[in-house]
Parts: sequence; C-alpha cells; structure tokens
Amino acid sequence: MKQATLQNTKAKKVLIIEDEGDMCLLLNIMLNGKEMEVEHVKNLSAAEEYLQQEQPAVVILDNKLPDGFGIDFISFIKKNYPAIKIIMISGFDGSAKDVAIENGADIFLEKPFTKDQLFQSINELVH
Repeated sequence: MKQATLQNTKAKKVLIIEDEGDMCLLLNIMLNGKEMEVEHVKNLSAAEEYLQQEQPAVVILDNKLPDGFGIDFISFIKKNYPAIKIIMISGFDGSAKDVAIENGADIFLEKPFTKDQLFQSINELVH
C-alpha cells in the first residue's frame, strides 16, 4: 500500500535542453519544489546521450543550440522516444512555432513566458 502511494507522488522527470546558463537557472528556479526532478544539458549531443540512459516525462527544448536546432531534434525524440512530451521554447515566433508543432512538439512557448504558462504546459502534458 505504501509503495503505491510513493509511486503516485513520484517526481515528474523533466529534461531541459538549453545552452544559456541564465535560462537554465531560471527554469530550475521555476520548477524547484514542484514535485519535478529537473536535469539539464547544454546541447543536442548531450541530450541524445542522456536520453539513452533516462526517459523524462517532458523535455523543454530550446531551438538555437551550439550543435544544431532543437526544431530538428523534435522528430528524433518522437521517433525514438514517442512517450516523451516536448515543450519547445524559442525567442523566435511565427514560423518557428508552426514548424515545431508540425515536427511533433506538444507545446510551443515563446520567450519570455511566465512561470504559470510553464506549469500549465507541463501539467497539461503530464497528468
């Protein structure tokens, strides 16, 4: 009985793929203490390595990264890890949003976004 209770309160695992230190710190602060286990990597190759070991419930994915575009990484995640939900974050609006959603992103958040928008997005994806 206790084990079932522990499983229900288990932290949601969230992977942040973002190369800007300030944004990583901000996202960590926003998610801290919200029953979420947060990890972060700074590029797509590190994300690929991480995903081979761990499968988070949600990936928060920036678009402009040192080794490529997050928008191109969405299809890789969806093909290899279809259960993972993706929140694309980007400072670019318009076409980036359309392409992200077409490629399989579950939600697109344009920077800057609020703490409430981030929580609402994660809660929508992980019930």
